[in-house]
Amino acid sequence: MTTALLVAALLMGFFGSPHCLGMCGGLVTAFGLSMKDASPAKRRALVATYHLGRLSSYALLGLIAGLIGTTVLAPLMMGNSMPRILLGLVLVFVGVTMLGAPFLNKLERFGMRFWQYLSPLRQKVFPLNTFPRALTAGLLWGFLPCGLVYGALLIAVVAHNPLSGAALMFVFGLGTIPMLVATHETVGWLRDKIGRFRLRQLNGAVMVLSGLAVAVVPMVMASMHGGHGDGHAQMDHSNHAAMMSEADTTAPHDMSQMNHDMATDMNHNMQDMDNDMDHSMHDMGDDAASMMHAE
Repeated sequence: MTTALLVAALLMGFFGSPHCLGMCGGLVTAFGLSMKDASPAKRRALVATYHLGRLSSYALLGLIAGLIGTTVLAPLMMGNSMPRILLGLVLVFVGVTMLGAPFLNKLERFGMRFWQYLSPLRQKVFPLNTFPRALTAGLLWGFLPCGLVYGALLIAVVAHNPLSGAALMFVFGLGTIPMLVATHETVGWLRDKIGRFRLRQLNGAVMVLSGLAVAVVPMVMASMHGGHGDGHAQMDHSNHAAMMSEADTTAPHDMSQMNHDMATDMNHNMQDMDNDMDHSMHDMGDDAASMMHAE
């Protein structure tokens, strides 16, 4: 899993946190009221504890999602480009959801049934006057149905391995904390800025573009590289053919020249041998004449 994917999860949690505040605002208010008798220091510690529980639940869900992706999807995608394409499609889907498409509403309604099933257990954690109760409340809070959480879980499914899925969901949860722990005035300021500059929609558009880049750009580059490679192959083949043709044309001329040179050298050698023999015979005649004159 790349750092870019973790950053995308963090920004997804932060810019989607106004939606989280709408879903979780009542729960946060109930938690605050149950801690009204605690000291300010203990209250801050209890808040940190239940958020730790919530992020732990997110990490557990991410671990399960990554495990599903590894065991179910990975065997189908080994040795091909499907993991990259699937990741790109998931990013596009989540980005379109952040732009406002109600794709995950039905999944939220299904999750609400499980949340209602946990109602008796949720009642037992109040008041949040101890750290075990605060931690338990946070762990349960992590299962509150939320389309944004489900979108992040889809990314965790294609995060290559369970630990990456857990890390991604934990970082996603970190992005939601500023909105959920801010004071009333800060919450209003954050919601105003995010809404005025349409930061959630901007982040959704960035995720859509990123998904398209992840899924499509490598295929386009591979196609262009393949065509470029074919052109090089054709050029190399043409150059090779031209070299062979040139070799065929010049070969007879080179052979003729070589034969001519060899014949010339042989004639010169024969003439030298004849001259040497003539000189030798002449010397022998002179020697014989000298011997007869001596006698």
